[in-house]
Amino acid sequence: MLLSMEHLRKEYPNGKIAVDDFNLQVDRGEFISFIGTSGSGKTTTMRMINRMLNQTSGTIKIDGKDISKMDPVKLRRSIGYVIQNIGLMPHMTIQENIEIVPKLLGWSKEKRAEQAKKMINLAQLPEEMLQRYPGELSGGQQQRIGVVRALAADQQIILMDEPFGALDPITRESLQDLVKHLQEDLGKTFIFVTHDMDEALHLSTRVVIMSHGKQVQVDTPENILRHPANEFVTNLIGEERLIRAQPNILSVSQIMLKNPAAITPDKTLDDAIDLMHERRVDTLLVTDAEGVLQGYVDLDDINRITDATTPVSRFTNHEVFYVQASALIGDTVDRILKQGVKNVPVVDAKKHLVGIVTRTALVDIVYDALRGAPADNEEPASPINADIHAAATHEGGESSQ
Repeated sequence: MLLSMEHLRKEYPNGKIAVDDFNLQVDRGEFISFIGTSGSGKTTTMRMINRMLNQTSGTIKIDGKDISKMDPVKLRRSIGYVIQNIGLMPHMTIQENIEIVPKLLGWSKEKRAEQAKKMINLAQLPEEMLQRYPGELSGGQQQRIGVVRALAADQQIILMDEPFGALDPITRESLQDLVKHLQEDLGKTFIFVTHDMDEALHLSTRVVIMSHGKQVQVDTPENILRHPANEFVTNLIGEERLIRAQPNILSVSQIMLKNPAAITPDKTLDDAIDLMHERRVDTLLVTDAEGVLQGYVDLDDINRITDATTPVSRFTNHEVFYVQASALIGDTVDRILKQGVKNVPVVDAKKHLVGIVTRTALVDIVYDALRGAPADNEEPASPINADIHAAATHEGGESSQ
């Protein structure tokens, strides 16, 4: 056991409790992410590890030694630390920045120089950058230096406090890959604070979810996705991630309803009303004679027409959002959910209408995720159960918009 945190509590003089009865055992080589809403206590907990903050009660041990009995300066030099604004010294070269802690630890000049070269290579940057100053590097390059500088003194524990929060998405993704590679390759133990659930799930061996100073769930990313502890965790994860976690649901065709209510453009207003009544829907999809999706009509459109013989083509909405039947759920669910619609038509490669995906069906997959996988002797849960079919068919569920 490298790091042990038992019954940690942090209470400020004004009575505010930032962390309450926090417990965590961390093995060597783990990547632990703390995540939660603002004020959940994640950063406070991390800062107690290197005594930037002192706990009110409880114990923290590194290699079995109580850190409250250690020299705080020596403790901090033995732990790597990376923050969002990097903290590179602008008047020092990159090499001098990398060598700060090794120099304080009394390493020889030659050993420090050798380590600086090793670190710049780990950062995947050219060695000539060692003689540059931070202001000559991009934000992403500076952050790479910040990451490897934390590893320069060969510390076993690396603390990272939302290090990539201010970076653009492409740079951020690149640095996530760098950190994951370094952690796995060097076998270091990372404690990582983030507000980004995707980042936590991608990087971590275990995720610590916090709320109001307390641990809500501590588990592997896979188990958190499959078995959220409560509604707070479910909401923090979000619908899309829960659906992505379902291994049995691969393509849109697996969850779509077949035979959606559709009408051709040559039919009349009277025909449209009759079909709506028959199918008990408030929207019809419009297809040509070959079944190619053309658009949709809904009750609002129909209510504006007075002549019962008006052809459907005259009041068809042609801007219709649709998805391919062969598309992977993981690639399309976010687009579907963000549309804010009840359902979406499904087409084949030639845009022939083949089905419809209801938002209710997507939510049903989330419920399956919360219930967990079926037992070995049970049939897999259907992604759309009978009441979902009923809701989709009889309560306007087939409308395309």
